[in-house]
Amino acid sequence: MLPTLWYCLGSTPLLSSCVKAILTSVLFIMQLLKATVLKWEKNQFLSENQMMYSNLIMGKKVKKEAEPPPKDVFDPLTIESKKAATVVLMLNSPEEEILAKACEAIYRFALKGEENKATLLELGAVEPLTKLLTHEDKIVRRNATMIFGILASNNDVKKLLRELDVMNSVIAQLAPEEEVVIHEFASLCLANMSAEYTSKVQILEHGGLEPLVRLLASPDPDVKKNSVECIYNLTQDFQCRAALQELNAIPPILDLLKSEYPVIQLLALKTLGIITNDKEARTTLRDNQGVDHLIKILETKELNDLHIEALSVIANCLEDMDTLVLIQQTGGLKKLLSFAENSTIPDIQKNAAKAITKAAYDPENRKLFHEQEVEKCLVALLGSENDGTKIAASQAISAMCENTGSKEFFNNQGIPQLILLLKSDSEEVREAASLALANLTTCHPANAKAVAEADGVDPLVNILSSRRDGAVANAATVLANVAMQEPLRAGLQSHGVSSALLGPLRSANTVVQSKAALTVAATACDVEARTEITQSTVGVVHFVTLIAAVYSQRKGRGKKEEEKVKEEEEVSTLPKLMGEGSPEKEWYPPFDPDFRVYVYEVTKSIFPITNIKEQIEVLARYVAEKMGGKMSKEKLHNFSWELHISELKFQLKSNVVPIGQIKKGIFYHRALLFKALADKIGIGCSLVRGEYGRAWNEVQLMNESRKGLIGALPPPEVYIVDLMFHPGGLMKLRSREADLYRYL
Repeated sequence: MLPTLWYCLGSTPLLSSCVKAILTSVLFIMQLLKATVLKWEKNQFLSENQMMYSNLIMGKKVKKEAEPPPKDVFDPLTIESKKAATVVLMLNSPEEEILAKACEAIYRFALKGEENKATLLELGAVEPLTKLLTHEDKIVRRNATMIFGILASNNDVKKLLRELDVMNSVIAQLAPEEEVVIHEFASLCLANMSAEYTSKVQILEHGGLEPLVRLLASPDPDVKKNSVECIYNLTQDFQCRAALQELNAIPPILDLLKSEYPVIQLLALKTLGIITNDKEARTTLRDNQGVDHLIKILETKELNDLHIEALSVIANCLEDMDTLVLIQQTGGLKKLLSFAENSTIPDIQKNAAKAITKAAYDPENRKLFHEQEVEKCLVALLGSENDGTKIAASQAISAMCENTGSKEFFNNQGIPQLILLLKSDSEEVREAASLALANLTTCHPANAKAVAEADGVDPLVNILSSRRDGAVANAATVLANVAMQEPLRAGLQSHGVSSALLGPLRSANTVVQSKAALTVAATACDVEARTEITQSTVGVVHFVTLIAAVYSQRKGRGKKEEEKVKEEEEVSTLPKLMGEGSPEKEWYPPFDPDFRVYVYEVTKSIFPITNIKEQIEVLARYVAEKMGGKMSKEKLHNFSWELHISELKFQLKSNVVPIGQIKKGIFYHRALLFKALADKIGIGCSLVRGEYGRAWNEVQLMNESRKGLIGALPPPEVYIVDLMFHPGGLMKLRSREADLYRYL
């Protein structure tokens, strides 16, 4: 068309040359566009062919259209559940993905509060969850373990878990190959479960203690915290403490003291505070430099929230002489006393005083304490504003009174402060202070005089009307000790001592009665006191009733039932039989109040010891201390026990001396006291009588080297208890040292 138009225009001479130029340009542009389009189509074709060729070379498949699924396959279903009951139903699904998501949802739901845990229990979620603890899929097993870590804090859930007996499945999650998250929540579940006694037994029976000890070295702090918490709960049982010793658990527990988390440090200290009640554990702690760790904690002010528990552990360690010497040699004892005296926290001061009390039961420890001037620290603690600290300090003074040097020290600096405590509003404080004064004034006239001079008689008389039997008995003892001093006896009557003793004489407590009777006997040496007693009909009646009761008790021992009527008749005629020169008068052993005190002390301090060998050793040292202390073979001939026994016989007007009154005894005195006290606290031993004043005690103990062996155990071995030269030592029967002890 354009060429034709061009021809027509060219044949028309009227068109100007300008119009021809425009038409020429348009024609040129159209030809150029046509060429460009053809070139683009060619390039597009070549590009597609090249891409197909490349895909073939690289082995890449060309995308095909998706084929429809087979008719027997269920199409995926995505649902959103808003009810816990629906999710609980999913726990029975055979699909791992559904189980994992259901457990995850239940875990988040249980985290929200105790009500949700109770809801899950009502919906029956616990039983299917227990089956998932052993599921093959790791994620399902992990999520189920996480749920039980949270649910086990609910008491009803714990009860159901014990019935379902899932302990073995939970403990299996502590295996080394499991994830740290599983370790965390499995140990948390055990920590919650271990608060119940039945669960403790199950954990021990299924071997849960060994993996828990291993996890103390875990890199995860939550795992450490849960593991040590569970071990702490388990250590309440003595069988667990023995098992911990065999597993060498003390070193990893000590390592926890270096943790940066206070809760882990606190649980570690609490655990050590329990297991160090056993002697073997204390030795292990000392050998692993545990005492150094404890002293460092006390020196660090930033760790003041751990000081109380650290002091409890130190208190146990101080019972061992070797540990106490080690602390003293390293300067730790002075630091401990200075720390207790200067601390402003009452519980810390109280625990420090308790530590001194426990250690002071051993005579060697008392001697070492006295050398370190522990008395100054205790007197300072008496001035505390906290009643608990005052009580603990008074008890420590009572224990230290067994040391003669300590008794003399308290003459000037301790007795006035204790008398002030007798006026306290707290009956417990008054009882503890009166006990300290009773021990201070016994066999020490100077201290008895100091009590009277410090105006201590009036508060002591007031305590005789206390509701606490211990306080009354202690006050009566102090008054009796004062009354034994003739210059002080006369002044007692002006304070109404005789009339104040009528109440204690009527007491149902035999110890109170005996102490009151001794006080009456001591004060009755004075004419005015005798007059006051005889003028009081009530006092005479109760005093005679007391004597009749003792008479009846002695008379009734070993008698047959048919003789009881006759005994009652004899008691009714007791005042007649008390006349001098009666040919039908029978003699009965005198009352022994000191022995009763011994029984009380050993029952309180030695009976709780779980190790029988340690019980024997501690009791032997106690007996030796009461009978004159440790003896040297070379100086045995200088031990003037004969004079002491003669003085007692003269005072009692009898050849029979109460064992409690003997303060200087040799072989047979000590053996007799050991046997009597051992029977009271259930220690099996025999009393063997030898020649030339020799006697000894024999005990039977299992050979510790056979411990843990399977099969028939050999018979126990017989040992002789050393009460003279190395108190607490055990000598194998028929050994050379045992023969030297038994024979001259």
